[in-house]
Amino acid sequence: MNPRALAIFPALALALAGAATPAHAAQAKLVRCGAADCLLVTGQRADPAAAVTVNDHPVAVAGGRRWKAKITVATVRAWSEPHARSIAVAVAGAVAETPLPTGMLGHPKDLAMLVVRAR
Repeated sequence: MNPRALAIFPALALALAGAATPAHAAQAKLVRCGAADCLLVTGQRADPAAAVTVNDHPVAVAGGRRWKAKITVATVRAWSEPHARSIAVAVAGAVAETPLPTGMLGHPKDLAMLVVRAR
C-alpha cells in the first residue's frame, strides 16, 4: 500500500472519533451534597447562556462554557426509567446520552459474603 495513504489513517480515525462525540458531551459521577447523595453532571457548551436539561427537565447550572449541575439521586431516580444506565443531557436542544455510574439506579442488595481473589 502507498505510504502516503497509510499516513491518512490516523488522521481519519481522529476525525471520526471527534465526530462521534457531541460537542456538549457530559459526564456524571456521584458526590455528597449535604446529607444526601447527588449526581454531579458536568459538561461544556458553546454558548454560556444555552439551556441545559436532564431527561427533559430543566436544571440550574453553575458556570459558563464549562458548566456543572448537582441533582439529588432521588430526583434522578424520579426522572428516569427503572434500572436506567444513562440520562439524556440536552444543551441548546442537542441531546446526548450520558452514562450513569454503574449500578446507580439498580436496587441495592445485602451481600452475606463477598469473595475477592488475587491472581
